[in-house]
Amino acid sequence: MAEKAILYDSTRCIACRACQVACKQWWELPADKTINKGTYENPTILTSSTWNRILFQETEENGKLKWIFTRRACMHCTNAVCVWVCPTYARQYSALGYVTIDQERCIACGRCIELCPFRLPKLGENDVSPRVTIEIGTPRPVAYKCKFCEDRVEEGALPACVKTCPTGALQFGNRDDLVTQGRTKVATLLKSNPKARLYGDKELGGLHVLSILTVEPDVVGFPADPKLGTYPKFDENTFPDWYISAVAAGKLPLFPPEAQSKWYLQPDLKPALVKTEPVLPELVTTRLPGWSNMAMTGWLGVGVVGAGAALWWTLRRRTSLKEQQEKDK
Repeated sequence: MAEKAILYDSTRCIACRACQVACKQWWELPADKTINKGTYENPTILTSSTWNRILFQETEENGKLKWIFTRRACMHCTNAVCVWVCPTYARQYSALGYVTIDQERCIACGRCIELCPFRLPKLGENDVSPRVTIEIGTPRPVAYKCKFCEDRVEEGALPACVKTCPTGALQFGNRDDLVTQGRTKVATLLKSNPKARLYGDKELGGLHVLSILTVEPDVVGFPADPKLGTYPKFDENTFPDWYISAVAAGKLPLFPPEAQSKWYLQPDLKPALVKTEPVLPELVTTRLPGWSNMAMTGWLGVGVVGAGAALWWTLRRRTSLKEQQEKDK
């Protein structure tokens, strides 16, 4: 199945923000209370109830005022840091390439927010949207971000933001086709603007939200060269009681049925659960060697299953100890 993507063309964007409205309408997200901060941006930040927004930036070119518009939402990375560092496997890749969140598995640890190169996910209460049903362990904060309109896309429809864009600044389709389209447009722009580029072509293994930019990435708040890094081990002792109970009762599997072991490996081919290095976001390459080697893949799968079994034993042991303590009272 071909991976899908969204292509944002900043040269065609008029900042009407119809995409923002469509996102809120489709997902039944409430409006955010905002104040005038001297900019046309509204709201001025992403929140748990605002998953997509358009940035306004003023620049001067040849003595004239110029607007730079940029779309800000989850980039749906191929090598997604949030997927790798989530201790409960609440983050997964869909078959179409975008990154999903299973809010019922989310424990609001904040690692996806802290370590995302784009700082895009946000925490909010579990009842932000009636379209997002959360039953296990409620009420509690959970992480939110753009969902790629997964319910629409999987039925063959366009994402709400793309459907409503009046100028064609947002395009949706097979990622390979959009990369070709973006490169062609950038080649034309380079004739008059040496700073033009297709952002997301190669970054973090390739993003599923591509952006045609006319300025350097850092001007619009994008890291110029985002990379995977090594990350601190999550302390299993801080798992909330509701999560431990849900796993012990079989309501939440340690690994989701559709999970693949390679999603949870660090670049040095060790399971993410046993990493202990300090946070160094700028480290290492995004490419993982050895995946074409079936023997290597097999051994890695065994290693990850072992790590999962160890975590299951830890959770089960903690539950047993708590039950024993209750009996002793």
